[in-house]
Amino acid sequence: MNNNDLSAKPHYPILDGLRGIAAIIVVTFHLAEPLSTSNLDKFVNHGYLAVDFFFLLSGFVIGYAYDDRWNKMTVGSFFKRRIERLQPMVILGMTLGAIGFYFTDSTLWPLIHTVPVWKMLLVMLIGYTILPVPLSLDIRGWEEMHPLNSVGWSLFFEYIANILYAIWIRKFSKTALSILVLISAVALAHLAITNGDVSGGWTLNVQQVRIGFTRVMFPFFAGLLLSRVAKPTHIKNAFLWCGILVAIVLYMPRIGGAEHIWMNGIYESVCIIIIFPLIVYVGASGVMQSRRENKVCKFLGDISYPLYLVHYPLVYFYVAWISNHKGITLVEVLPYALLILIGSIILAYFTLKWYDEPARKWLRAKFK
Repeated sequence: MNNNDLSAKPHYPILDGLRGIAAIIVVTFHLAEPLSTSNLDKFVNHGYLAVDFFFLLSGFVIGYAYDDRWNKMTVGSFFKRRIERLQPMVILGMTLGAIGFYFTDSTLWPLIHTVPVWKMLLVMLIGYTILPVPLSLDIRGWEEMHPLNSVGWSLFFEYIANILYAIWIRKFSKTALSILVLISAVALAHLAITNGDVSGGWTLNVQQVRIGFTRVMFPFFAGLLLSRVAKPTHIKNAFLWCGILVAIVLYMPRIGGAEHIWMNGIYESVCIIIIFPLIVYVGASGVMQSRRENKVCKFLGDISYPLYLVHYPLVYFYVAWISNHKGITLVEVLPYALLILIGSIILAYFTLKWYDEPARKWLRAKFK
């Protein structure tokens, strides 16, 4: 999700800021989700598209950071950099999920009180590797790849995209990469239009793994292609307009309803295939308007990845609480949702400063 490996190159602070905005919207999506009955009536209806936006940002930044470094960098050193960047927060996120696991007992998860500690710890250790756990180790009962911290599924596919890039696709010409991106776009549009949306990818079965691969292949490698062909210009107020556009796309209500699911599929296809690359291009072309805007973008970018990994263990508590208060209204839930949102942002900032940055520094020294 977050790929700040650009120390030797000019930075794209606006893209960092947009990543942070999308991460905050993901939290609001997960907070609104328990109040819905299906994808049709979710309040933050397209919040899950933030993951597809993250994939596109990742592909763009990876291409920008590494495409011209392969003459002095090995595949091994590339993966060391990715592990250094991604794994500390993966480990912390799974640990937080483990600490909270037995305290999120609810009628939603009847299995929790029957799970032996050794089994929970095994799931945690597998989670540390970001490899998905088999359904036989589904200790929560939601069929998640990572029952201790559900959002780990997207990191699994992010790693796959990184592996494909490093060992193979980085060598593609622009033409070959364009063909791959075109095929991936067709596959994504087919998935979205036939299913009505692209939501999914977090379960270790054939259908869900297919959704996960389809969701990562187009945006990640479209971002890579964009980094190779785009020539950023100088666009004023890019952060403001791109931030508003990201929010509009992710907060857009469901389109078409149950009778015309293809309409929503077309909307999501247009967002991922056309609008997201446009946002990234404009964001990369943006000119910072003030020192304050630069600080806002830096803060949002810094907390985006920690926020993504630490918020869901808190959401499990929130979901359990809602399940134990049947019929609760949005107005009644709102103070608790705001508390989780603000608490998640604060927790993300402190984990960034007290854990993630020191851990990355330590890993960087070890790898050298």
